[in-house]
Amino acid sequence: MANKRNTSKPAIMITGAAGALAQQVIKRLREQFKVIAVDFREQVYLSDDIASYRIDVNKRGFEDIFRKHDIKTVVHLGRMIASEENRMRRYNSNVIGSHRLLDLCHKYGISKVIVLSTYHVYGANAYNPALIDESAPLKAAELTMDLIDSVELENLANIYLWRYPDLNITVLRPCNIVGPGVKNTISTLLSSQYTPVLAGFSPMMQFIHIDDMADAIALTVVKTKGGIYNVATDDWVAYQDALTSSACRKVPILSVPPVLPRAISSLLRLKTFPSYLLNYFKYPVVLDGSLFNNTFGFKPQYSLNEIFRYYRSMKS
Repeated sequence: MANKRNTSKPAIMITGAAGALAQQVIKRLREQFKVIAVDFREQVYLSDDIASYRIDVNKRGFEDIFRKHDIKTVVHLGRMIASEENRMRRYNSNVIGSHRLLDLCHKYGISKVIVLSTYHVYGANAYNPALIDESAPLKAAELTMDLIDSVELENLANIYLWRYPDLNITVLRPCNIVGPGVKNTISTLLSSQYTPVLAGFSPMMQFIHIDDMADAIALTVVKTKGGIYNVATDDWVAYQDALTSSACRKVPILSVPPVLPRAISSLLRLKTFPSYLLNYFKYPVVLDGSLFNNTFGFKPQYSLNEIFRYYRSMKS
C-alpha cells in the first residue's frame, strides 16, 4: 500500500527501473516525488511507497499506469543496449516502444520528459573533431546497423521535442557511464582481468561515475530546460591508460586488415568487445559537455583516479 505522504507529491515515472542507474536516480528523487517504477525485464521492489510494474511499453496494459497515476514527469532510462537481445527486439523496444511512450506522454499531458541516449550516436571515425558538441551529425547508423535503433530513438525524440514543446523533452547523451552496478560494455572491460585492445590504437575516452550521472539526471528533473545535451567530464584518458589504471592485463588483437578484428570478435563471441563497437576502440569520440554544465550548473564529483581505483579494488 502506498504511503499516504506520497499523495501530495507529484508523480514521476521512471522506466528501466531494474538498472543500477535508474535505482540511483530513484534514490535521489523519492523524497520529492511519488515514484512509479517500470521495467520490462523484472518487477523491482524498492519500498512499500514506490509503485512498481513489470510490463513492456508496447503492451496494452501499459497505458493503464498513466490512467491510474497522475504522472507529471517521465524519465525514460529503459533503452535496451546493443548487447541485449537481437536487433529486431531492440528496435521494437527502443524505437516503437519509445514512440508509444511519447504518444502517451502527449495524450496524458506530461509536462516533462527526460530521454537517456548515448554518445555512440555520433559514430566513431578518424575525422571526428577534437570536441564534439550537440550540433554534430549523428553518424552511427552509417557505420553499423546495430546502432540504428539508438539514432532513430534520438530522431524520434527530436520530432516530439519540436512538435510538442509542452512536453519539455530533454535528451541526454552521456559519455561512458561506469561504477558500481553498471553492466555496460566499457564497465565490463574495466572489470576484467584480461581485456582486449586493438593493436596500434588507444583512443581518448571520457568516463562518468554512475553517481554523477544520476545527479545529472536528477538536475534535469528539477530544472525545466528542454533540449539536447552532452553529459561528460572535462577530462579524458587514452583507453589503454585507463586499462592500466584499472589493473587490467591487455590482450592485443590485430587491427589490420579491418575485417580481422570483427571476425575475431564474432568468432569468439566476445560480448565484452562486440564487433559493432570496434570503431569506438580505434577512434576518439570526445564530448563537449559545457552546454549541460552551464545550463544546469553541473559539476561531476568523481575524478578519473577515483573511478579507476574502484576497478582496481575489484581485482585485489
